[in-house]
Amino acid sequence: MLLDTTRTPTPSLVKITYITYALHIFSALNGLLSPAFILTAFLTGWPSIIALVISYIWRDDAEYTYLYSHLNWLISTFWRALVWLVVAWLLIITVVGVVIGLPLMLLVGLWVLYRLGKGFFALNDRRVVS
Repeated sequence: MLLDTTRTPTPSLVKITYITYALHIFSALNGLLSPAFILTAFLTGWPSIIALVISYIWRDDAEYTYLYSHLNWLISTFWRALVWLVVAWLLIITVVGVVIGLPLMLLVGLWVLYRLGKGFFALNDRRVVS
């Protein structure tokens, strides 16, 4: 994926992107430290929903910077995780699918943590995430 990153982002936009990652990571880690799954905490936690809204609001301002890829990365992580949650729940509802649905939820939760970590480290290095 080749992105045009000709513009230098403003310091405030960099801070907003860090805050967005922090909100998502906080929600996901709540799933580790509570009875909730990582996946459900990530998708239903207020910090994550606020971070999603922030990503949509600031994405246009980040165009032509490396931050644009990060905001898109966070948005796509959220929506893809939601799709996999729906698939897992549909499997769980069938009762027979519990054997597949619960491990699927755990795997998708780990995938969310991986994507958040990969994106955060790329942001820290001021690189495009892909």
